Amino acid sequence: MTTPNITPKSANSALYATGKRKTSIARVYIQKGRGDIVINNKDYSEYFSRGPHKLLIKQPLEATDSTTTYNIKCFVQGGGHSGQAGAVKHGISRILAKVSEDFRAILRNSGFLTRDDRKVERKKPGQPKARKKFQFSKR
Repeated sequence: MTTPNITPKSANSALYATGKRKTSIARVYIQKGRGDIVINNKDYSEYFSRGPHKLLIKQPLEATDSTTTYNIKCFVQGGGHSGQAGAVKHGISRILAKVSEDFRAILRNSGFLTRDDRKVERKKPGQPKARKKFQFSKR
């Protein structure tokens, strides 16, 4: 997958953070605004069609009562929709922690700043899947 070569116009005045989940990486920029969330140059509700993904992205903003305070611009790549939504959530949480120490305490207690490092386990030789074994027969 190619990296989007578009950067925010006001990247100089915006704070920046990176969020990760599975194989997805999200670059997140934040600045004062009215609460717009743009992901890969699309509105977040247009980019993520499933409801749980939309709720996942809004969780750190709702926990800190800043849903209408900041404009957020994200560039996310790699993985699937679920991993990308988790990466964006992690990136938003990390950038809100940079904004205020009060936010950091709230986000830490909610568990949003902890990186979920679970990834797909690789397939092993002599097995059909990562942990599944071929059927064993004594005779």
